[in-house]
Amino acid sequence: MNAVELFAALGHESRLAIFRLLVEAGPDGAHASTIGGQLDIPAATLSFHLAHLSRVGLIRGERESRFIRYAAAYDTVDDLIAFVTHNCCRGKACLPKTRRAGRAASAKATAKTVGRTAARGRIKTPLKTPIKTRTAKDKA
Repeated sequence: MNAVELFAALGHESRLAIFRLLVEAGPDGAHASTIGGQLDIPAATLSFHLAHLSRVGLIRGERESRFIRYAAAYDTVDDLIAFVTHNCCRGKACLPKTRRAGRAASAKATAKTVGRTAARGRIKTPLKTPIKTRTAKDKA
């Protein structure tokens, strides 16, 4: 894992919105057309961003017939969280480990807590801090 590449990939608004949507979707992920529709990103632009996120290892795509279903790569997410929190709290383990049995149930519970991605990237967070990401329509 190269943390610089991972953070650089998430440094783009569209890629961050795509990644958050896939994390919220849980292990089942979502088809590219669903992602594009929810975030209002044109197909060619979406394909570019999905390829970039896949290349750095933040998401994985699995072909289903004519479609590709994308999901967050939770092992990479766990490694990134461990990297960020390594020196947290004076080196003491203050955060629970994210790797645990029953990840599917945990991811679904988290998705309910966090809430679904709203139109145009407005996302409800547990801290009640709205995070806005611009979409193609907002940029025009």
